[in-house]
Amino acid sequence: MYPIIYYVLVLLLCSAKEEIRPATEQIYLADPTIFQEDGKYYLYGTDGFNADSGFNAYMSEDMQHWSKALTGNQRVLTKGASFGTKGFWAPQVFRYHSRYYMAYTANEHIAIACSDNPAGPFKQTRIKAIDADVKQIDPFVFKDDDGKLYLYHVRLKNGNRIFVAELKSDLSEILPNTLRECISAVNNPQPWENTQQLKWTVTEGPTVIKRGHLYYMLYSANDFRNPDYAVGYAIADNPYGPWKKYEGNPIISKKVTGANGSGHGDIVRDKAGDYCYVFHTHFSNEKVAPRKTVMIKIRFTDNRNTERMKAIL
Repeated sequence: MYPIIYYVLVLLLCSAKEEIRPATEQIYLADPTIFQEDGKYYLYGTDGFNADSGFNAYMSEDMQHWSKALTGNQRVLTKGASFGTKGFWAPQVFRYHSRYYMAYTANEHIAIACSDNPAGPFKQTRIKAIDADVKQIDPFVFKDDDGKLYLYHVRLKNGNRIFVAELKSDLSEILPNTLRECISAVNNPQPWENTQQLKWTVTEGPTVIKRGHLYYMLYSANDFRNPDYAVGYAIADNPYGPWKKYEGNPIISKKVTGANGSGHGDIVRDKAGDYCYVFHTHFSNEKVAPRKTVMIKIRFTDNRNTERMKAIL
């Protein structure tokens, strides 16, 4: 029997000491992700006000009070220092061989930049994207127990569809013979994944974690501008799948959060050992942008010998 993810209705707003926009404590990052190291948390995402210049980041010691990771108008990745001229979306930061890497989208392609510090600056020695014969977005790099790195990402091919492939050890490209489709709303869709009945369906924003022998993938579905943009999950027993969608999806939606467009996030553990899921919502019921950054906590529990994930305050 597959685990079930439970949830509660309470959101924790990410507060911030914003230097550029001091009038508000709300962070406006879409597609957010958090990297944790040495007691500090680094929050990245798509800039809600200018997604064509690179990425900003915030830093915190408690995931409640945030400040800019760099001073002034400095960005942790700046256009020109790495691949891309526009559309800097959905960054993810991870550590590999004692260095820090940012996988991100620009010009609807995926690139990976490097830094000696999680606060950047992230740059490429050779400015290029990962080769692909299609547009691809929303990268998430997962390191398995055997040290192999897998690039979960979205390919724009008859819909937004989630794929996985093993990365080369130098992170320059994928191994083409390892490319596999994971999840889409084209084959065996669930009703919540396409509430507007569009021809171009959307599944995106993959995040993968492993507990025991199981792999959990949280993902979002529907167009991000749709109020029904929401989060579901699937389970597999190896990185390639097959992935089994939870029959009770979506687990995070406007019905749960009270906010339109709740989705596209990432999981991190806090200092107490609890798991947190950070994601974005629409600005309001009337406006999509700038999207707001919010967070919930989740906890794994054992219920009748079946591991379950439960959201908590």
